[in-house]
Amino acid sequence: MDTITENILNVTLLEPRQKHPTIFARFDELEEGEVLTIHNDHDPKPLYYQLIGQRGNIFTWEYLEEGPVWWKIRIQKKITGEGAETLGEIATKDLRKAEVFKKYGLDFCCGGKKTVKEACAEKGIDVAQVERELQEADKNPTTRPLPYNDWGLDFLADYIVNTHHSYVRKSLPDLRGYALKVAQVHGDRHPELIPIYKLVEEVNKEMTEHQVKEEKILFPFIKELVHAKDRSQSPSVAQFGSVENPIHMMEDEHEHVGKCMEDIRTLSNNYTLPGDACASYSLLFKMLNDFEEDLHIHIHLENNILFPKAIALEKDLNP
Repeated sequence: MDTITENILNVTLLEPRQKHPTIFARFDELEEGEVLTIHNDHDPKPLYYQLIGQRGNIFTWEYLEEGPVWWKIRIQKKITGEGAETLGEIATKDLRKAEVFKKYGLDFCCGGKKTVKEACAEKGIDVAQVERELQEADKNPTTRPLPYNDWGLDFLADYIVNTHHSYVRKSLPDLRGYALKVAQVHGDRHPELIPIYKLVEEVNKEMTEHQVKEEKILFPFIKELVHAKDRSQSPSVAQFGSVENPIHMMEDEHEHVGKCMEDIRTLSNNYTLPGDACASYSLLFKMLNDFEEDLHIHIHLENNILFPKAIALEKDLNP
C-alpha cells in the first residue's frame, strides 16, 4: 500500500537565524495546492505577516494546534484562480484598494472580472508587490469609503445619476472646448493632440447617448424590480426581455469609453505636459485625468455592483 509522506518542518530543530529562511525556501518549493506543516514551540504569527508581505496573498494559513506546548500550522499554496477574488470584487469590498489598481494601471471597472494574478500577468507586473500593497491598504487610516455595496439598488441608481451622470454632463462641454482649442494652437508641434481631440468627441457622443438609455430605460426597470420585491409581486415584462440584455449593451459601451480614455492616456504619455504647455494645455490634461478618475468609479459602481445585483434580483423574482 502506498504511504503519503507529510511535508512537516519542525522549526524548533533549527538555529534561530535559519528558521525563516528555511521556511521560505520550503514554501517556495511547493507546487500549487501542496502543503507545508510547520511545528513550533510558540505562535509564529510574525511569520504569517512576513510571508504575506514578501510572497503575497498566495497561501492559506490554518492552525491545527495552538499551544500551550506545540503550535502546528498548515500552510497551503493556493491554486491559481481557485477562489480568487476579481479586481471588481476587491474594489467593491474596499474602494481604497482601487488606488493600488490605478497606480499599476489595472482596470478594476471594465476589466474587473479578472483576478489580480491574471491582470498582473497581462501587464507583466509583479503580483506579489501588488498583493503586498493591497494588504497595506487595509491598514490605511483614511476615511472609510462610502458603503456602496450596502445600498439598495434604487438608491444606488439615483446616486449614480446625481453624482456621476451629473459630473459627466457638467464636464464634457469644457473638455470638448479645451481639447479643440489646445489641438488648434499646439497641434502642429504636438500632433498627438489631434487624435486626443477626436477621442474626446467620441467619448462625448458615447456617454451622452449612454446616460440617456440608462436614465430612461435601464435604471427605471431596475427600480421596478426593487419595488416588485418590496411588494412581493412579479415584475412587469419589459420590451427588451431580461434585464441582462440592456446591461450587456451598457457594459459594451463602458468598454468602448474606457478604451478611448486609455488611448488618450497613452497618447498623452500619462498626461505628461511638454515644456511649451500653456495654461489651457495644463488645464486640459488635469480635466482629462479627473474625468478618467471619476469614470473608473462610475463604471465600477455599475459593472461590479448595480448590474450583477440587478441580474440576481430578476432571477430571484422569476425562479
